Amino acid sequence: MSGSKIITVQRHIIEQERDHPEATGELTGLLWDLTIAAKIISREVNRAGLADILGLTGQENIHGEEVKKLDEYANDVIIKSMDHGGHLCVMASEENEDIIPIPDQYPKGKYMLMFDPLDGSSNIDANVSVGTIFSIYRRKTTAGNGTLEDCLRKGVEQVAAGYIVYGSSTMLVYTAGHGSHGFTLDPGIGEFLLSHKNIQIPSRGKIYSINEGNTNTWDEGTRKYINDLKKVTPETGQKPYSLRYIGSLVADFHRTLLYGGIFLYPADYKDPNKPKSKLRLLYEAAPLAFIVEQAGGKASTGDTAIMEIKAEQLHQKTPLIIGSKEDVEKYEGYFKNK
Repeated sequence: MSGSKIITVQRHIIEQERDHPEATGELTGLLWDLTIAAKIISREVNRAGLADILGLTGQENIHGEEVKKLDEYANDVIIKSMDHGGHLCVMASEENEDIIPIPDQYPKGKYMLMFDPLDGSSNIDANVSVGTIFSIYRRKTTAGNGTLEDCLRKGVEQVAAGYIVYGSSTMLVYTAGHGSHGFTLDPGIGEFLLSHKNIQIPSRGKIYSINEGNTNTWDEGTRKYINDLKKVTPETGQKPYSLRYIGSLVADFHRTLLYGGIFLYPADYKDPNKPKSKLRLLYEAAPLAFIVEQAGGKASTGDTAIMEIKAEQLHQKTPLIIGSKEDVEKYEGYFKNK
């Protein structure tokens, strides 16, 4: 915990806003609503087996993936927690094909919210850590209902971003452009308390995280980079990197952020003329890129900064190479020379 002061996430946001007189407090209210949703989801994740909400709904989402009961539950909780506060003009979820309008009876605000309600849920039956990822932008339209135009943005336009990881403890990590900060949920008092102030990712790590089962579909640059990570370099004394891969993006990224190293989800080159990506730009890659850059790290596709990519589609996908700055830059050298 930070010193002797107990700092809740709300207090932390308010203290940051004091340094910015132009702030209206709307962002504080929006993030407060999100933390309430996170507490509800955390409770259900912890009792999912008992509550009979593990398993599948029998439906598929927009990406053709089977929808888990907890996915659907988390999606509903976030929508219902966020649609009436007057802070948002529109929402978009990884689970919904189209944008999610704010109901007519509620006021429309100046922000819009993008979110992945429960990342890593394919592993939930095995009790693997899962998480929620979110991203907040200011609207581009002037008033009334938000539109698709409000949602198709560059990552550099984000006002705030964060994730909640539901593991042995529930932790919120967020940035509003003034560093990345972590808060751990104290179940006794039901509050997120500051536990990791101004997180700084090491400039270089010792761990790499990638699904090596896909080796045969990687580009040549990625294959060579991963092979070289496993070698001893006598000239520099560099030891081989260790592999750590959970298969839950939030959990893998959270470890990378705290300990350094690199997480890679490169494109699939099974068809060299049509490389395919899996991770979603707006719901996963862009918010995590904002967080890692605020912590001194880097996020890239291999040749383009994630934060500079303008979304053309709501569910656009992208390769994601993210982590310690020196590790990502080294990978970019391999990728560009493939």
